[in-house]
Amino acid sequence: MADLYQKALESERRSLWAECRLKGLAKDTPARIRIAELDELLAQHKAKKGVPSRPSGSDAKTP
Repeated sequence: MADLYQKALESERRSLWAECRLKGLAKDTPARIRIAELDELLAQHKAKKGVPSRPSGSDAKTP
């Protein structure tokens, strides 16, 4: 079954991230702060569910 809470958080994060990229917003703006909060909420939610988080950045494996 779909996890609607997780999908909502991820959707909001993607939307904010796209806005920040287009506008070139600095790290201390409210949108970037909210992205950090969403990352924390997603990590907590995934830990509660027992789902390992996907690696990102230098930890991610590229094909």
